[in-house]
Amino acid sequence: MEAVLGHLRAAIENGTYAVGDKLPSEAELCRSLEVSRPVLREALRALQTMGLTVSKTGKGTFVVAHTVEDPTFGDYAASDLLEVRRHVEIPVAGYAALRRSPENLDHLAHLLERMDRETDTTSWVALDTLFHLAIAEAAQNPVFRRVIEEIRDALARQSAFLNELGGRREQSNREHQAIVEALVDGCEPDAVAAMAHHLDRVETTLTDIVRPVRTELSPEGGRDA
Repeated sequence: MEAVLGHLRAAIENGTYAVGDKLPSEAELCRSLEVSRPVLREALRALQTMGLTVSKTGKGTFVVAHTVEDPTFGDYAASDLLEVRRHVEIPVAGYAALRRSPENLDHLAHLLERMDRETDTTSWVALDTLFHLAIAEAAQNPVFRRVIEEIRDALARQSAFLNELGGRREQSNREHQAIVEALVDGCEPDAVAAMAHHLDRVETTLTDIVRPVRTELSPEGGRDA
């Protein structure tokens, strides 16, 4: 999927498909790139998330920009989402370290175990959002949970995007473990630092993904350097 995305994105960025152009049909692209329809559709969804295309029901996919500006996850731009997460989730982790109950810690430990065993990306993403909700719950302030609930869909979309294109799952599991360890220790500074590091890595991975591509897929299905 990354190779297909790289090929289509490069074709848009170099002007092969100009703003306003309609991309070839799914059948044509599957045939020319020698990939399955599910793989192609994942790549098309990623293009849309990056803001390069829009899909119009019954009409096809159209190019609306030639460079990636700010990916959108649901109703929120990536930059807006990350800004809010920094202002909310970092202090929330500190509060959670001071206020968490034994039940909160048991719930978080259970989520960590499930995430570590999970191999399906969709299921892992669902657990990821539950993990961040559980941190908010551990802070013992219902307003924090309400804020995370509001952005829950965007968090899930961002998580899926980063895992599909950035291979974040194992790294995220380690970062989540560090957060929970700080909560178990009741150490506010460590919890704050662990959550800040987690969000730093999210931002870095996102930045790496949206940088201009250098790798392209040939029509025969191979990669060109």
